[in-house]
Amino acid sequence: MTLTAGIDVGTGVVKAAIFRVEGDREEWLSKCNLRIRSRDPMQLAREAFDQALADAVVKEEDIDYVATTGEGEAIPFHTGHFYSMTSHARGARFLNPATRAILDSGALHGRAMITDDKGKVINYKMTSQCASGSGQFLENIARYLGIAQDEIGALSVKGDDPEEVSSICAVLAETDVINMVSRGITAPNILKGIHLSMASRLARLLKSIGVKGDVIMMTGGMGLDEGLCQALRESLAKMKGMEDSQVVNHVDSIYAGAIGAALWGAFRHRKLAASGQLLKAS
Repeated sequence: MTLTAGIDVGTGVVKAAIFRVEGDREEWLSKCNLRIRSRDPMQLAREAFDQALADAVVKEEDIDYVATTGEGEAIPFHTGHFYSMTSHARGARFLNPATRAILDSGALHGRAMITDDKGKVINYKMTSQCASGSGQFLENIARYLGIAQDEIGALSVKGDDPEEVSSICAVLAETDVINMVSRGITAPNILKGIHLSMASRLARLLKSIGVKGDVIMMTGGMGLDEGLCQALRESLAKMKGMEDSQVVNHVDSIYAGAIGAALWGAFRHRKLAASGQLLKAS
């Protein structure tokens, strides 16, 4: 039996997960996520890890491997680090074994990945550096509209006459939104337009890596944004060769990176044990 922890330090949120792995059985014991805002991510990683340990009723010294991903390589108590792309792919397939493609949408970027039948990432591509396709941009717009972040998706799906914003530049997109407000465009239609603009970019990203008629799992901070998921479904339905693609998410989509790190950590621990090179988290 292996007890392992995964800690995913993202741009906006730190996530932690504790797993017990025995043979082919992977048991998720606990989870914790903390928003970074202006706080120290390394301190939050410690707090998230401690909370996950407490919820799992496990002592730190009992953890065989602490695996980090994202920006977590600098965490002082980690055992090993895994590339976030690999971690998200593994975590997505844990949440939905039918997953073939993964769309990791975070605070600053979007990243599309496609795997083979064994879950190995065989191709990937990221959005450009422009923030108009990011969660942070969408959060800023919602703040301008006076809308809580958890209301964005529900309002967006109610949009019946959306106006798409600029998909090129965050500054131009924000100008578009200001103009829409002045013209009396409703918040649902503004948010729907933003989601459609983002979805158009993400759909092209998916097509560019060879996604075609696959199950696409949404992960990351925007994985539960139903407005974005619905807009992506609409965009793919209009794209030749992508009509049969299925966009899904999971209530725990935000934890995909932490889950994948923990499971890869268990795998590496078993390899080290087999070679007589056991490591223990300090």
